[in-house]
Amino acid sequence: MEPIESAKRAAVGGMEYFLRNFSHVPDDKLHWTPTPTAKSAIRIAAHTALYAARFARMIRDRRLPATGNLTEWLAQRDAEEKAVTTREEMERAFREGTAEVLAALDTWKPEDLEGSLDSGQGWSMPLTQLIALPGWHATLHAGQIDYLQTCWNDQQVYVG
Repeated sequence: MEPIESAKRAAVGGMEYFLRNFSHVPDDKLHWTPTPTAKSAIRIAAHTALYAARFARMIRDRRLPATGNLTEWLAQRDAEEKAVTTREEMERAFREGTAEVLAALDTWKPEDLEGSLDSGQGWSMPLTQLIALPGWHATLHAGQIDYLQTCWNDQQVYVG
């Protein structure tokens, strides 16, 4: 399978896998944290969901975000994540962001994958890595949800 189609399938598959895992988080555990400084399941989910649209912009614009003042950018990102407080808000953002990823990838051709993006900070990202980010990111954060489930002693293995 060619890389663009593979990235599209991974984006959808990663989102669906994350949402399936997240569906097993009990309502009374959405805002629970194992320590005062840890992120809750809903905060991890909000982060994961909102990044789908951020990745779509990077793919569409073929550039990394211009953060300017990193501290301010991170504060804005954190505020956006904290504003998502329900499953429905998170899932809507995730599905809309993933649809944006697919639309952005539809504008790419195989020859567009040559090269990399310069971060402006001394490192670069291959374009093949950029288009893989949405699926990889969702799968990565699904593991955090799995971990939280073990913290509240949910040892069930969910396969569907």
